[in-house]
Formats: sequence, structure tokens, C-alpha cells
Amino acid sequence: MRVLFVCTGNMERSPTAEELFKNEEGLEVKSAGISPTAPNFLTEDLVNWADKIFVMEDVHKEYIAKKCPWAIHKVVVLGIPDVYFRNDPELKRLLRERVSPHLRR
Repeated sequence: MRVLFVCTGNMERSPTAEELFKNEEGLEVKSAGISPTAPNFLTEDLVNWADKIFVMEDVHKEYIAKKCPWAIHKVVVLGIPDVYFRNDPELKRLLRERVSPHLRR
């Protein structure tokens, strides 16, 4: 399964998620941000690549819905606000808790 994590700047939340899940068996994982200044900017190609897209907030889902409406069925909103630093233990806990149920086969 190809999994994409999306946040705003691709600096804190989505890279943490990518790191957390990159060694999970059966997963190919990438991360991106919707800000034009993001190190890995969310492109149509990335949206098409992903089987499942985990976004941190509703604004990220809205962005995908506007740019790639055909892919909205792939999107899961995690409800994780932009208040965490990269690799924050609480962020990791929330990611595991909210992502893992969607990865069960």
C-alpha cells in the first residue's frame, strides 16, 4: 500500500509520520506539504501515486478536494493540529493511534 502524509509545511507533522511508518511491512510511505515553500510540495503526481492519503487537518483535505477532486475518496483527516515539533512523542502517539486502524488489512 502506498501511503502519503500531508500537512502544511512538510516540516513537522508529515515528516514525523513518514519516519514513523516507513519501515512498516507492506507500506511505501511519502510525505508532502501544501505550502509552496514545503520541501516536498504536494503535487498531482503524488496524489495519484498514493493509495491512501492521511491529512492532518480539514484544510489539507479541502486543498486536495479543490486540486484533485477525483482523489477525495483516498483522504483520511487525522485531526492533528499544527502545535507539535518534529518527532514529538505526543505527535507520534497520536499518529499511531489515528493511522494504524486504517492500515489494517
